[in-house]
Amino acid sequence: MRMFERTTFVALMMGATAAIAPASAFEGTPVNPENTAIPVASSQPGTAPVLKKAIPTEAATTSLTALQYAAEGGHPIAQWRLGRMYADGNGVVQDDLRAFDYFSKIANAHAEDSPSAPQAAIVANAFVALGRYYLDGIPNSKIKRDTERAREMFSYAASYFGNADAQYDLARLYIDGIGMPRDFRYGARWLGLAAQKGQHQAQAMLGQLLFNGEKLPRQAARGLMWLTLARDSAAPDEAWIKDSYNRAFAKASDDDRAMALQMLEHWVQGRRD
Repeated sequence: MRMFERTTFVALMMGATAAIAPASAFEGTPVNPENTAIPVASSQPGTAPVLKKAIPTEAATTSLTALQYAAEGGHPIAQWRLGRMYADGNGVVQDDLRAFDYFSKIANAHAEDSPSAPQAAIVANAFVALGRYYLDGIPNSKIKRDTERAREMFSYAASYFGNADAQYDLARLYIDGIGMPRDFRYGARWLGLAAQKGQHQAQAMLGQLLFNGEKLPRQAARGLMWLTLARDSAAPDEAWIKDSYNRAFAKASDDDRAMALQMLEHWVQGRRD
């Protein structure tokens, strides 16, 4: 396994609160933490079960074989696709340990790739997937729950690659106090970064915090704006987002609603520009 050694994160990896940004950071002010690469644990040799599920068509079999061949050759896109297939049980027997192994190969081989490299998004997503596995562990395997390791994975993808999903997941750790003391302002800062990139779950959570004034200065109109954006992007099974929007809209004053609409128009126009 490839191991990387650089300097440790400033503030992020140490959980320092001295670098917490002011309220303006909730708007999505960029951060530039010190870059670092981290070693990624992979499943032990021989632990991944052999592929057993029969693929119904010859074309599907050929496609899977081609993916496996490319993955063995170190192709990150093939490794990512196979990782997702095993994680989701899409066309193969669902196998989290095997998925973990594919994601680990990507992270170990490409952690130091440039954030502007063509495969950067895949590498960042691999770190996010690994972080989520570490957050819960994989039952009946050597991959145990490790919240510190999860935080490292999210921190790296969030800061080095600027991945919005990682920024959201990292924010949840701070806000929920998972593996660390709760820090609403630092969590809100990461939510702001992710929300500006269109991560709708981050938009919803940031909107809740700002509208309700939960541990943050209350900004009802801005909170309603973020909740509106989140509602428009929410998946059918994300009822919590729509419920949050409905509650906020019902409580908002006419002035808050008018100002939120104006903010929304400016935000959408900025995205178009």
